[in-house]
Amino acid sequence: MSRSKSDSPLRIYRPLPLFADRKQIEEVLRHGSIQELLILPLALGEHCPNWKYAQGVCLGLAEHSDPAVRANACLGLAYIARTKQRLEKHLVKPILLRELRDQIEFRWRIEDAIKDINHYLKWNLANKHEDK
Repeated sequence: MSRSKSDSPLRIYRPLPLFADRKQIEEVLRHGSIQELLILPLALGEHCPNWKYAQGVCLGLAEHSDPAVRANACLGLAYIARTKQRLEKHLVKPILLRELRDQIEFRWRIEDAIKDINHYLKWNLANKHEDK
């Protein structure tokens, strides 16, 4: 069933926030709302100078109970691939493939993240899923 534009929730796009330091990030991880946890991996993927730290946060959020948070964690990994051209394949690949297999509502976001990562890092993840 497809949704018409009038059925879609209104989305207001804003610049991603800058997190001043790890203390602020850790506070969001411990006590943040779902909305804050949805934004965190995208903001880190876009702005965090330490790609490995950002990757670690995204991988941690990929274990969250909320499927939207997990999907955005995967998208955060794609942002890191785009902005830093670095990810650790042995850590990232199993998470992406698990989410591709298990996600229902946000599968499209996982597919987009994988396509972006494949493009920016010249990887070849999950290409057998592209024709489905």
